[in-house]
Order: sequence, then C-alpha cells, then structure tokens
Amino acid sequence: MTKPPSPKGPSNGPTRTTPGGRKLGQKVKKSKLKASSRRWLERHLNDPYVQRSKHEGYRSRAVYKLLEIDEKHQILKGAKRIIDLGAAPGGWSQISARVTESTDLDPKVAAIDFLEMDPVPGVRFIQMDFLDEEAPRKLMDALGGSPDLVLSDMAAPTTGHSRTDHLRTMYLCEVAAHFAVDVLRPGGHFLAKTFQGGAERELLTFLKQNFRSVVHVKPPASRAESVEMFVLAKGFKGRRHSDEGEEADTD
Repeated sequence: MTKPPSPKGPSNGPTRTTPGGRKLGQKVKKSKLKASSRRWLERHLNDPYVQRSKHEGYRSRAVYKLLEIDEKHQILKGAKRIIDLGAAPGGWSQISARVTESTDLDPKVAAIDFLEMDPVPGVRFIQMDFLDEEAPRKLMDALGGSPDLVLSDMAAPTTGHSRTDHLRTMYLCEVAAHFAVDVLRPGGHFLAKTFQGGAERELLTFLKQNFRSVVHVKPPASRAESVEMFVLAKGFKGRRHSDEGEEADTD
C-alpha cells in the first residue's frame, strides 16, 4: 500500500515560490471582482496548502485536514471500508481509496454528494442529496458491507446569517451521526464537519452514548479565521448501545 504524504503542514510558513515554481504573494488585478471576492481569490492563490495539493495531485486542500486529524487520532489505520459524505471534489475519497487499497474491481469506498464529482479510482460515487430517503440504502449497496469509518465534510450553503448557517450545518451533522450509528462496524469511527460553537448538547449526548470517546478538533489546515471545526467520535460501541438509551455525561 502506498503511504500517503506526511500530514504535516508546511513547516516554515509560506515560501516565496511553490513546488511548481509559482510565486506566492500574488495580487488579483481584475477590477470587476468585488473586494471580498478578490481577497478570497488572493488568499486561495497564495495558500501553501492549495499549492501543495496541486503539486501532490490531490483534488483539494481539504485532504490535509483529514491527514492531520489522522496523524493524531489514527482513524484511517486498519480501515477496510469507508463512506464519504459530501465528497466533492473528492480529496477525502482519494485518501480513503488509498488507505483501503480500493480498486474499481474491488471497491471499498462509497461517496455521495449532490454536486458532480469527477471519477476517483476505487470509489463508487453517487450523485444525489444525502437527505434523500434512498441515499443510505444506495450507499450501503455500493459499499457492499459495513464501513469502519464514516466521514462527513457536508456543510449547508451559507446564507450570511451565522446562526442560521450553524443550525443548518448542525442538522446535516446530526443526520450523518445517526447514519453512522446505523451502519458502522463495532469499533468504527465517525468524523464530521461542524461550526465553532460546538455540537449541540443532544448530538454530543447521542455520540457519547454510542462511542467510547468524542472530541472536537481543528486541524492546522483549517484556516484560523474559519468557523469550521470537526467532531470526532471514536470506538463505536455497537448498535445495542443506541437501542438501550443509556445516559451519557456531556461535560
């Protein structure tokens, strides 16, 4: 199995040039762009994680968030099957296919997104809304067995109203969590995007009832100014625990 590149971010901060020779510190001169759009584009062009992902052949800078989380928490180790929710453009699916040694003839990764996604070798992709009632069944049919890891990078389209955006993304996180509890193998893990402000109490209670540990993480590749965080639930106890409705400490 090919070992993924080191998840560590650039050690010395932004350099003057990228691995491909592109200079950092570029300015966007298109006057038709709004100031906010121009700032975003400049930040994107000059982001060392963006440059690194292009150099290393990944679909997006988001791969380094997953790799950095894995470096500390070892959630990819030993995974035989993985489900990737909100997969486009496919960076997490690329990593998942690599660690599971998934191939088109023997696929071990199933992914879903309502957006289009170019094919990833070894990944069975379903283009549909995960909230569609048929989505869970189609994912499990595509995977052919219970996953050891459920990943969710889903986020609702932003409205500009922080409370609304938080609630909408938290709802996706809750749906993903219930799906994970329905399909994971015992001992499996669940990782999902959330927003700062943390997961809601009910969700944390639910996760702590069903997993041996639950933590919030913000990997270095997640921009400091971004409100995104990730909730990581490790060590699925098995479905009998979710049915018992046992109490959990949420402190």
